[in-house]
Amino acid sequence: MNYLEQYYNSYAEENRLLSRHGQVEYLTTMKYIEESLAGIETPAILEVGAGTGRYSVALAKQGLRVTAVELVEHNLDVLRSKLDGTEPITAMQGNALDLSFLPDDAFDLTLVLGPMYHLYTRDDKLRALSEAIRVTKPGGRILVAYCMNESTVIQFMFGKNHLWDERYQTMLTPDWHCKSDPAEVFELVRTEDIAALDAELPVERLKLVATDGATNYNRDMIDAMDEDTFALWMDYHFAVCERRDLIGASHHTLDILRKK
Repeated sequence: MNYLEQYYNSYAEENRLLSRHGQVEYLTTMKYIEESLAGIETPAILEVGAGTGRYSVALAKQGLRVTAVELVEHNLDVLRSKLDGTEPITAMQGNALDLSFLPDDAFDLTLVLGPMYHLYTRDDKLRALSEAIRVTKPGGRILVAYCMNESTVIQFMFGKNHLWDERYQTMLTPDWHCKSDPAEVFELVRTEDIAALDAELPVERLKLVATDGATNYNRDMIDAMDEDTFALWMDYHFAVCERRDLIGASHHTLDILRKK
């Protein structure tokens, strides 16, 4: 069993997006999924790294045709447990690095909302993105989620006072970039790292979005909000989530690409 399987076998990933502060990331991602599907009458959707199905199952329950691919068997079991058999979804085990079981140019929308969190080399990142692009129709969209570097430095290293922990003292480069290490489970990037990957691929970036923005810096405040205040927070968040001066400090981003 590897670090990734150990993590997801013991961590309730589903609960993260169900919390009020987690809803910001979920609602933002769903907003841009819906925007990407606008005008497509019967879209074919692929989610690579579907996790426990928070997005795939929700889309399938709307009657949309979904193919969900997930590496971790535990997550796949949770995903399947949410289905009643009427949803137009195919769920299968598979690796983002090798989608050879899927044909070229098959999907209107490909979601890569988890794999880039756990790929640590440039070659693996490009391979996963290339596979997602290959199976997407020309002109189709690929939505790719990333975990961002600065939020971890600010909130985890400084905010939780891990700067002096021996385990983390070798985690940072001199310019405060977290190093790639599978033992830490998550790969952390900056906006320029994402742009450098995109530049190697046959895609056009449409948008880069801060999917949670300032939310995770203020979890207690967000979780304590009443419905009306939370609605205003979402209104504010949607108004600023595409602002380039704020994106890099978000905990998560969504890179919205179009296949050339």
